[in-house]
This record gives sequence, C-alpha cells and structure tokens, in this order.
Amino acid sequence: MNIILSQNSSKPIYEQIVEQFKTLILCGNLNANDALPSMRLLAKELRVSLITTKRAYEELERSGYIYTIAGKGSFVCSGNHETIYNEQFSQITQQLSEVVSRAKLNNVSLEDLQNLLIKLYEQE
Repeated sequence: MNIILSQNSSKPIYEQIVEQFKTLILCGNLNANDALPSMRLLAKELRVSLITTKRAYEELERSGYIYTIAGKGSFVCSGNHETIYNEQFSQITQQLSEVVSRAKLNNVSLEDLQNLLIKLYEQE
C-alpha cells in the first residue's frame, strides 16, 4: 500500500489516510472486494497509532467506500460509483466556487476563466 503521510499537513493523519484510500479506489488501483491491509499492519507500516487507522477505516466504512467482516478484515465496496461520483462532484463544485470568488476579486473575466479551464482540462 502506497500511502504517504505529511506531518506538516493541516489535515489530521486519519484524514490523509482516508483521502488516499478514496483516491486509490477512484483510480481503480483498488477494486471491488479487494482486501485492505489490517488496521494493525497499516498502523505499523505507516508508523501511526492503531487508533488512527481504526478511525480512518471507520470513516471509509461510514462513507460507503469499504465494508468490514468481523474476523476477516476490510474490503472495498462494490457498486458505490454513484456515491463516489456525487461526493467528488460536490468537492469539485466547492473548489470551483472558491476559484470563481478569487477570480472576481482579481477582476478576471468570465471568458478568461473559461479559457483557462478549457486549457487545463485539455492538458490532462
């Protein structure tokens, strides 16, 4: 598992873990019913508290990204693409709203902003 944590981030460690697992699931690096490392193993690998990994897994389960079977472990949920899409779309909407506000404060025209968005979108 390639999870990279930053001690300098303003986000708590458990949130960093949650975001990176969500990214792995969204990108297809983790597929439906793939097993996640045990909470203990992940805590050991990341050199964090077991409580931190437990909190991350609980958040992922609450959000519908994973499910847990007692005695067997945690696994990626199947069929949650609509939930994931809606969550990601909401985050994109929030981020674009912030960009629009910043653009307005700096007198960036709507046309310039649209052109920039098109240019950035086509680069990816």
